[in-house]
Amino acid sequence: MPTLRVVPFIALAIAPVFAAEIAPQDRRSAYADMSPSTKAMQDDDSANPATLFVLDGEALWNQKAGAANRSCADCHGDATQSMKGVAARYPAFDAKRARPVDLEERINISRAEHQRAEAFRFESRELSALTAYVARQSRGEPIAEATDPRLAPFLAAGRDLFHLRQGQLNLSCALCHDDNWGKRLAGNIVPQGHPTGYPLYRLEWQDIGSLQRRLRNCISGMRAEVPDYGSPEMVDLELFLMQRARGMPMESPAVRP
Repeated sequence: MPTLRVVPFIALAIAPVFAAEIAPQDRRSAYADMSPSTKAMQDDDSANPATLFVLDGEALWNQKAGAANRSCADCHGDATQSMKGVAARYPAFDAKRARPVDLEERINISRAEHQRAEAFRFESRELSALTAYVARQSRGEPIAEATDPRLAPFLAAGRDLFHLRQGQLNLSCALCHDDNWGKRLAGNIVPQGHPTGYPLYRLEWQDIGSLQRRLRNCISGMRAEVPDYGSPEMVDLELFLMQRARGMPMESPAVRP
């Protein structure tokens, strides 16, 4: 089949040598490789398409919901103060669930437990907007180091998944984003893959999307089995990627090609 004949070419185009994790001083955001026009779009909130989602998220923050008839603001007050730095600390360990949860899941947990409202669907406009609004409050904040020892096994699992070769193309995340960043694949610069701007507006999507949406796109591109939204594998991989980018400033909501 044609797809099978393509595999050796791709394998040769991407060097198989396994590289170490990118040194902190060498880490760079995909922003650095964007065109001037796309950078300008991200830099100017009035031109950034994600701003519309942030504004919707602000409205949702202040909107009472559920049987409890409470808003996010009723518990957390002014998000510009109470949510500053929060997105830079997620995924975080949830003691009740004995596992890490990401920011989207934390929002849905709060809706269910404190507002007694129905959880938002993954990648729904509501969840994307509210997540973008919360994440916006951490723009410029450094991604925090995960010091909670309870995260250690989940972080290790995420690291293993990042390095796992999978799918019909026998690729791993590390093969592109550790070993071959800065090179070109199909005419595009291979980024280091740091999740500094999520949720972000992707021009390819003409929409805002979560880190899990992007990860599922990549895994699908490997022609591998794609984990469900919210699955433990997805959250573990998110956790590892955030720690791989620790110390880098948040850009939420970013713009990408």
